[in-house]
Amino acid sequence: MGVTQKQVEEKLKEVLDPEIGISILDLGLVYEIKIDGDDVSVLMTLTTPGCPMAAMFDQEVIRKVKEIKNVKKVKVEITFDPPWTPEKMTKEAKEKLKMP
Repeated sequence: MGVTQKQVEEKLKEVLDPEIGISILDLGLVYEIKIDGDDVSVLMTLTTPGCPMAAMFDQEVIRKVKEIKNVKKVKVEITFDPPWTPEKMTKEAKEKLKMP
């Protein structure tokens, strides 16, 4: 059985922003997940272009996704187009941060 979108999403929910403890998926930082056989590509953004945690997120996404059985290669691409906005967050993330 191949790698599924749901498996990748579950692993990305384990990658937390260290400052606020919310997953990159719930923050709306993940724009696209592509699965090609045993290879996974993640297109994501950061809350700001100068985010000091950029390298940490890249490494943590790769580490977590590689925990999925049969995943051979993980590629992470960071983009700032479109820029991240709080509107991309899930309802649960907004509630945790006490946002309207």
